[in-house]
Amino acid sequence: VQLQASGGGLVQAGGSLTVSCAVSRRLSTGSMMGWFRQAPGKEREFVASILSSHSRTFYTDSVKGRFTISRDNDENTVYLQMNNLKPEDTAIYYCAASDYPGRYFSPRDYRYWGQGTQVTVSS
Repeated sequence: VQLQASGGGLVQAGGSLTVSCAVSRRLSTGSMMGWFRQAPGKEREFVASILSSHSRTFYTDSVKGRFTISRDNDENTVYLQMNNLKPEDTAIYYCAASDYPGRYFSPRDYRYWGQGTQVTVSS
């Protein structure tokens, strides 16, 4: 399985950006997909995830109300819409996928990873 992330870029604080992740094949009905991010000098952290079976979503506290994760199962694509962006959102954003449900917040429970896309928010 290959994941291809795209849509990153430079945006001013308060602006919006949508990143997407295309998956090379349809995942199982029990799959989960997620977004993680890593800022310079920091560890990779969980941002959001979505389960395939009932589209349940999870978010880290710092992005709740600003970010929305969604998936298009027909297109094998997951999206992360980011609104009201802040400078502290600046990071490389990675999409991840797993054929099976697990700890949605843990990078270790995702088997497949995309290459990352840079999101930079200027103040």
